[in-house]
Order: sequence, then structure tokens, then C-alpha cells
Amino acid sequence: MARNGKNKTQKQKSLPFIQRDAAGIDIGATEIYVAVPEDRDIRPVRKFATFTEDLHALADWLIGCSIKTVAMESTGVYWIALFQILERRGLEVCLVNARHVKGVPGRKTDIQDCQWLQYLHSVGLLRGSFRPTDAVCAVRSILRHRDNQLKSASRQVLLMQKALTQMNLQLHNVISDITGVSGLAIIDSILLGEREPSKLSGLCDGRIKASRQVVAKSLVGDYRPEHLFCLQQALESYRHFQNQIAACDEHIEQMLARFDSQEQCAEAPSAKYKAQGNQPAFDVPSEMHRILGVDLTAIPGMSAQGVLNFFCEVGPQITRFPSSKHFASWLGLCPDNRISGGKILSSKTRNVRCRLANALRMAATTLYRSHSGLGDYFRRLRARLGSPAAITAAAHKLARILFAMLRDRRSFDPQLLGALNEKHLRRRQNSLRKYAASLGFELVPIQNLARSVS
Repeated sequence: MARNGKNKTQKQKSLPFIQRDAAGIDIGATEIYVAVPEDRDIRPVRKFATFTEDLHALADWLIGCSIKTVAMESTGVYWIALFQILERRGLEVCLVNARHVKGVPGRKTDIQDCQWLQYLHSVGLLRGSFRPTDAVCAVRSILRHRDNQLKSASRQVLLMQKALTQMNLQLHNVISDITGVSGLAIIDSILLGEREPSKLSGLCDGRIKASRQVVAKSLVGDYRPEHLFCLQQALESYRHFQNQIAACDEHIEQMLARFDSQEQCAEAPSAKYKAQGNQPAFDVPSEMHRILGVDLTAIPGMSAQGVLNFFCEVGPQITRFPSSKHFASWLGLCPDNRISGGKILSSKTRNVRCRLANALRMAATTLYRSHSGLGDYFRRLRARLGSPAAITAAAHKLARILFAMLRDRRSFDPQLLGALNEKHLRRRQNSLRKYAASLGFELVPIQNLARSVS
């Protein structure tokens, strides 16, 4: 066994080294293991704590060992502090997906993990994950925090509905949104002590579809003090989170104002922006058009929130991806063919956790009711492949359109999709003519048939 291990080590060392000045780092919550080439230090593997001064000592040791590039796994959020320190010290950091280096049996200790990373990186077998610039990452952090605040606010809405149900107040079944103007006015009046259903129903806005009698009937219940207390707590928490979301929108707008404007911009957004639902309060389409140079909201299905998510995940430049195929592969929206013996065993997409891919899938679902070329494309795929496959294919189409618009700085042209749909229609007509001819029939257009009858 010892001889086999020795031969294996010698075989690994005989492989050509592409990056000799490479190190490997295994990151944990409380300790970090670092491995450098054996000829750089008497102790090529060292352990460091995760305090800031220890991270700086780690960077000093790597620079002292003449290390130029470092490979580390993207473990939770533990890698962020060390990543930023190493980048500021001038080291090239290769952030690796843990799934790409854990498929080999053995190497179960932290020391062996960092040595394995160092070896794979030195022979050029690791690829770094895509990460936008620090300025974009800063906006992305606030946007993700805003998303968490939205989820917390929605949780408080459910608690308000629960308290109303426990008092048998069916307001949330009569009014679609209890956090609207009418719903909040009625809840505030209830918490102030008003119990008369007719007076409470009179607070409804004129746009409420339910009649005042139905609203008054839904407000007859058992006003118990413990449930009123829970309702008040949930309402206060909801308004607190709404204030937090408004502060996030203001902060994001200030951060976006620091980005440079594109010198050559395509046609500006024509429609005036009006925030709907949980969309940011500031003019997102105009701000994104200034930074990106194109109006991505002109694409059917792409909302202001979706464009902002795209910017925060990719950034203003998309040149890091050589082509739209590479971009779709990074999103996990293209087929992952598994071929063996000349046969395709599977062509399913890879299981990739990507926020942008999920946002594009959400945008693709809205194409079902879109009267556009993309809408026709989605409905045609949905009828042939089913909803899941059609959503992925439409998201792939959206990704390719986004890539082309941002790379070439050109406006969205719906006529291109219309030409593709006309080409598809001609193919179907030719197919129907051939099928009718095989049965001994001939297809006649309706206009020609009407002329022959007259």
C-alpha cells in the first residue's frame, strides 16, 4: 500500500505545472488551512484563525512565499472577507465551486483538502467562478437584503390575516389586498377602537369592487383583546419593514448614481415608470438605460425589477462571457448533454443555483399572455413540450437577447422575432401541403376559395 501511494505521488509530481506560484486554501468558520508548494517553506501547510489580523498574516505569508494566485472554495459567506483582503494585496483569487473539487474519494481532512486544491490549481484544472466588480457586488448586497426585507414584510401580512381570521373578520377575503389604502385604513380604525361595521366599511376606497354591505358584513366578529394585540404587533412590524425597504431603495439609487454613463446609448425608455407592487420606488428603467446603454425593459417579460436583478448579478459589462452560449451555460439554461457510446443518455439542464436564471424563468412565465413574437414562441413551445421545458427554453431565449443587446449596445427589435415566427408559419404551411398531397387533397387559401365561389 505504501508503494502504491508513493507511485501515485510521483505520478502527480511528474505532471506539468501550469501555475507554479499557486496556493490552495480550505476555509472554515473558525480556522483556515493554507497549502503552498513544498519548495516555498519548511512548513508548506499552515493553519490560521479567522480574525482580521490573522487574515492579514495569512496574506503576508503568501506574499513571502512568492505566491501569485490562490484557489479557495466558495464556502457559505466565510470566503468573502479573505477574498477581499487577498485581492487588495494584489493576489489573483480563483473562487472555485465546491462541487467541482469534491468528486474524488479520500482527502477528507482539512490539510488534504487545501493540498488538493493547491495541486489542482497548479496544474490548471480549476476554473474560477464569475464575480462582478466590487461596485456591482455592493449594490447586489443591498438588493438581496431588500429581498429579505420583502419576505419579512410578507410574513407580517400573513400574521395580520391570521389574527383577523381568529376574530372571524373576513376582511382579507373581501378585499384583495389588506395592505392597500382601504385595508390599512380599516385596520387602523379597528385598532383605535371602532367596532361599527357600517363606519368601518365607509373607509373603503371607491375602487373596491365589493359593495359596502358585503364589507360591513365581513367586519362582524369577535374582537378579542389577545388577537387585537397580535394584529397591532404585526401591523407595526409590517410598517417597519416597509420603511426599511424604502431606505434600501434610496440607498440603491444613490449607489447607482456613482456608475458612469454610457457615451453611446440606444433609444431611451418611452413609457413613464410607475412603481407597481414591490418594485423599487425610483426610476429603474431610466437609471439602467443610463448605465447599460440599452433599454432592457423593452423586451417582453422583462420588468424593472428583473433588469435590476440582471445588473446586480452580471454588471454593466458582459464581455467576461465570450459568447451567448457561455452566458447561457453559466446560467444553467442550456442542455447538459450526457453522451456515452454515441448515444445521448440525458440532455437535461444542470442543477445550477443562480438568482438570475430564476429571475429569467419568472419573466418567461409572463410571456403566456404577451401579444408579441416572444409570446407566440413561448405558447408554441408550451403546447409542444409542456410548461417546465417551455419556461426554460424561453428563459434561454431571453438570456441570448439580453446578451446581444448589451454586447452590441442596440435596441430591442421585435421585427426579428416576427420574421422568425413568419418563417415557422411558412414551414407549417409547407408541411400541411405535403401532408394533404399525400392524402390526395390540395390546400386552397381562403381568399382564393371565396373568389372561386363568387
